[in-house]
Amino acid sequence: MRHAFTSTICDSAVKQRERETRITELAPAFHEALTEKDRDVLQRPVKAIVSGVQNGSIDPHDVLLAYSKQALAAHAATNCLTEVMIAEAESKVAQGVNRKGPLAGMPVSLKDTAGVAGWDSAIGFSAWVHKPVKEDSALVRLLRDAGAVPFVKTNIPITLLSFESASDLFGATTNPHKATHSPGGSSGGEAALLAYGGSRIGIGTDVAGSVRVPAHYSGVYTVKASMNRFLKTGGGTSIAGQEGVPAVYSPMTRTLEDLETFWKAIFSMEPWKYDHTVLPLPWRNIDLSNAKTLKWGVMWTDGVVTPSPACERALREVVTALQAHGHQVVAIDPPSPYEALKVASQLLLADAGKTAVKPMVKGESNDPGVRQALLMFKTPRWMKHLYAWYLRHIRGDELYAGLIETWHEKTVAEFWALVAQREDYRKRWFDMWTDEELDFVLTVPNALPAVPHGGMKEGFKSCGYTFLFNLLDYAAGVLPITHVDRSRDALPPSFKAKNAIEAGAYKAYDVDAMHGLPIGVQVVGRRLEEEKVLEGMKIVQKIMVEEGKGYNLLNA
Repeated sequence: MRHAFTSTICDSAVKQRERETRITELAPAFHEALTEKDRDVLQRPVKAIVSGVQNGSIDPHDVLLAYSKQALAAHAATNCLTEVMIAEAESKVAQGVNRKGPLAGMPVSLKDTAGVAGWDSAIGFSAWVHKPVKEDSALVRLLRDAGAVPFVKTNIPITLLSFESASDLFGATTNPHKATHSPGGSSGGEAALLAYGGSRIGIGTDVAGSVRVPAHYSGVYTVKASMNRFLKTGGGTSIAGQEGVPAVYSPMTRTLEDLETFWKAIFSMEPWKYDHTVLPLPWRNIDLSNAKTLKWGVMWTDGVVTPSPACERALREVVTALQAHGHQVVAIDPPSPYEALKVASQLLLADAGKTAVKPMVKGESNDPGVRQALLMFKTPRWMKHLYAWYLRHIRGDELYAGLIETWHEKTVAEFWALVAQREDYRKRWFDMWTDEELDFVLTVPNALPAVPHGGMKEGFKSCGYTFLFNLLDYAAGVLPITHVDRSRDALPPSFKAKNAIEAGAYKAYDVDAMHGLPIGVQVVGRRLEEEKVLEGMKIVQKIMVEEGKGYNLLNA
């Protein structure tokens, strides 16, 4: 019997060699340089490609070839792929795709969790290698019926609980804008691929910001769905059965136009007929033509980690542009986001993280942030109470003290009490939103732009700007606005962290190292308002373009 550590090394080597073999054994055409024909395909929005396939002017094989070439280039640059399904995709295209479907001939990339028959969903665990999924997930079945062509799966962090994307099994994915930094997590491989241009439409998942933070870090687009709005049955996870904070599958795309096309295409297929968890709620056309009657509430801070100068600047530019175009924009003081962070972190890890790390074998590397969290959970409660007393009464750090003293495994009764707190908190946000007569909330997706590799060791607690809206189960989108500028986004010399959470996050803020990285803004609607959030994002983008501040995509 092999030692577990040796087994992990062997499984990682086998899996990476398998991936490389699948790439090298592709037909020679997939290894050739991009042609003008390929570039023409890559420049077209999804709607134009689908229309061309439907009317016969575009061959689906040409589309697959172009995106496969660019995906392989993206992988060479960022290590973003896990399963390379291109040969199988080519075979299915040869057999024929649904040329009348709403996604006819369009390649779709999938986060590694997505269930595709005959392929692993290892999620970075060596123990799950060569245990292929037996049948397509509900989402993949719908995509195939819609004429789409799943062609690659993308990298994630082991356990899925990080804003980085690395594992022993597949290695670390780098940010296509700057290899020294993370593309985000847990849908980081997906974000890297989209940002590089190796895909236009893809699927991620989000339980604490896992599609929105990668979109922010990498400069792409997403709308996190509310629970039961998007398909999830048959997809993999590291915490099966966890519903204290709903985890959702959600689309990610290279452009906002493609995001709208993708959402509408999915719903034209009536996803509730594929997945019993999806509400039978058709896509609704939202008319915001009288947009200046809209009210935008701005959450400038979560009261835990102050937004960095770079991220605050992006948010302020959007606010200023909206106001210049006659929109009503007001600062809001919502129910404590810190309270949401406390409740959400306890619900998500009510088992003290045991389920998420159970598949790991001895010697297998974990994410640096997850390691820190698990260490805190394993610390005896009397020691945590003593440390909390020290933080609270000696250091004056009530926020961190309040967090760590709650980090322990919960009983059923304690879990139920937390669910009750969640529902009370949701009601208070509902009341605030109603009383303020808000249409949207604007805020940063994270306090910092993309962190350097290893940044989650100190920054893992800084997730409140996205985690908040998972707890609320609100629809929330992210769109890129600008890039870090070393001359404009330096930290003031007077800055001093207010608490240990903020101090840990800001260890990663280096404006020179971050220069040129994307910065996004988060547009939030209420539960099941995905259509409205998309319209809000379109308003923001249109105004920024009119202001001469449109975002420039990488490799456009």
